[in-house]
Amino acid sequence: MKRSIHLDEKLEGYSPFTAAVEANGFLFISGQIATVKGTRMIMNDTIEQEAQQVMQNIGEVLEKAGLTYDDLVKCTIYLTSLEYYATVSSVYQACFKGDPPARETVAVSALPRGVNLEISGIALMRR
Repeated sequence: MKRSIHLDEKLEGYSPFTAAVEANGFLFISGQIATVKGTRMIMNDTIEQEAQQVMQNIGEVLEKAGLTYDDLVKCTIYLTSLEYYATVSSVYQACFKGDPPARETVAVSALPRGVNLEISGIALMRR
């Protein structure tokens, strides 16, 4: 059995995007970019601002599922430049109370909507 999690019904008809899917005790979070909830606006004046918005979006997905950042077990970070690595890593690590989840960081040539950062994740559901 699986359950889809949607954050923004207002924009739901805009694209076939599901924020996350719960299946077999895990929450699979779609890649999050720095969009502002309820709008199509992107927060990316600086890479720090972009990282903060991405992590906020992940937090909102987790919260809707009844979870927190500390329930994440695996993340994938996509960057358009590895020059952003230290800044993104600092913002990312600040979200966790304990050890952060396993992760990899991948440099890519481009991301949707011209953003510099996208993060996806897998969380363990609490039973």
